[in-house]
Amino acid sequence: MIMNYLIIEDEQYNAELLKGLVEKYDPAMNLLAVLPSIQESVEWLGSHPHPDVIFMDIRLADGLSFEIYNQVSIQCPVIFTTAYDEYALQAFKVYGTAYLLKPIVQEELEEALDNINEFRVMTSPEDVHGILEMLRTQQKTYKTRFLLHYRDDYKVIPVEHIDYAFLEHKNVYFKLVDGFSIAVPYSLEELEEQLDPKFFFRVNRQFILHINSIESIHKYFNEKAKIILKRDPNTEVIVSRIKMPLFKLWLDK
Repeated sequence: MIMNYLIIEDEQYNAELLKGLVEKYDPAMNLLAVLPSIQESVEWLGSHPHPDVIFMDIRLADGLSFEIYNQVSIQCPVIFTTAYDEYALQAFKVYGTAYLLKPIVQEELEEALDNINEFRVMTSPEDVHGILEMLRTQQKTYKTRFLLHYRDDYKVIPVEHIDYAFLEHKNVYFKLVDGFSIAVPYSLEELEEQLDPKFFFRVNRQFILHINSIESIHKYFNEKAKIILKRDPNTEVIVSRIKMPLFKLWLDK
């Protein structure tokens, strides 16, 4: 039996990427439409037989796609696609809702579709309401400043003064926008949890960069990228090939 599916996504690149992954999973699956907005999705679902599965991006140009549930009764399983961080995705796990974290990878898409085919789990309006409440009430908070030892004293470092964090000889440091470096009693993994991902991104094993630390980005061999830093142009920062899809999404927020 041929499965029909719908993509609700306002970024054409993401829609094409998803379509290609679905075709690898099953070339016979039939894409009915790509819908870029809440309004168009509501109109389509109100005038067509519903597909076997919908891939639904959470953030659309005209709002959160959850709003679709308030206007039409969806009669098929939905797999949400999202760039939310792992903390916020607890909401989907609690309600047993299918989701794919962008950038979507083949193995996770195949697992989601296998589960849909086996269990046909439907997301109810009540589930959507619960997910929304969790997303609103469990938003992670991030540090706004660090209290750090410096010689025999303490220094308070506001996060807006941090140019980047780096690992050197097994020690972690903040490089500040004024050029000053100070040791940090955290690993880069711990800092990833404490720094707001809207502004900071870990590009490789050695560096976490603030968005304002980047002067320019250049293509590098083997699908990597080389970053030139505004205040440290001689410091070589390479974005790993594995990190590149996430890095592009972060830059485009």
